[in-house]
Amino acid sequence: MLLQPVDSHTLFTARAGEQRLGEVLAQLPVVNDQQQYQQALAAAWQRGQRIMLLGVPESIGPRANLGRAGAEDGWYAALKGLLNLQANGLVASDLLLLAGAVITADLQQQSADLDPSNSQQIKQLRDLCRQLDERVRAILQPAFAQGFAVILIGGGHNNAYPLITSLAAAVENAVGAINLDPHADFRACEGRHSGNGFSYAQQQGALAHYHVVGLHPAKNNAVSLQRMQQAGFSWVTLQQLWQQPWAEQLCQLQQLSESWQCSFGLEIDVDALYGVPASAINFIGLSVSHAATLISTLASNNKARYLHLAEAAPSLHPHGRSSGDLVTAQVLSELVLAYLQGYCRRTP
Repeated sequence: MLLQPVDSHTLFTARAGEQRLGEVLAQLPVVNDQQQYQQALAAAWQRGQRIMLLGVPESIGPRANLGRAGAEDGWYAALKGLLNLQANGLVASDLLLLAGAVITADLQQQSADLDPSNSQQIKQLRDLCRQLDERVRAILQPAFAQGFAVILIGGGHNNAYPLITSLAAAVENAVGAINLDPHADFRACEGRHSGNGFSYAQQQGALAHYHVVGLHPAKNNAVSLQRMQQAGFSWVTLQQLWQQPWAEQLCQLQQLSESWQCSFGLEIDVDALYGVPASAINFIGLSVSHAATLISTLASNNKARYLHLAEAAPSLHPHGRSSGDLVTAQVLSELVLAYLQGYCRRTP
């Protein structure tokens, strides 16, 4: 089995006279190898699906970056929120293809007892992250090559690396990324983890343009910022955002992404958002409406090929898992809808 399918009927509550998204979303059939997978993608494309929903339930990348576990639960919490939403004429659910999740259970199990503070064991964690990269790429590259846009729900921000490299390989050109995140995730290429997906992608030649929105000046090491500047990459700080109307910022981001003239991805680390449970939960961050309007605005660009929702960790909510599941479900499903809304405004 190449992907873990979604048992959608266990994730939504039916109600007489109504339809939930869980009842109508097209699902990828069970596939056992790459040939079956590519055939299933082609068939879905013929049926009119255009946006693939993919989960990567893992916390290997955050732990390999000396962070906390918990991001492995973001995908299922997001599904509970999304699949319980109403299917009606206001939601273009016919464009969505529910692909399932990258199989990660064995890697998670191998990582469970590894101690990041141990020099040998952190190397093992980072090697497991590298193995995860390969699995994620094997799913993403055929989807991008078929023409799909992808919404990937993690998991850690380490999955930016297979997203960027898969898209670059599919379009046979370096690509761009706009990242809503207090951290640039441009740490040293010291072994794979959630803090260096963009630096690895740039080193490989897959990332030509990179802009961070809401970067916190005191939460990034000097070497990372230096290396970003040397690469010609840019950022706007959280403090600068507080001083300029958001509508103006969105207009500038639109102009920036259009100037790149290449395929690009939208990266949202939920620890940029106020009070959303994450490995590095944030209480001075931006609002969900900031993230949703950014996504909706930029997703209207035909070259915006993916949305990455990273680092949600329901179990790390200050009030416990049930509160974390509720917040994660609401926030991530709203951000998925924002991408869908933007996609529907594209020029044919």
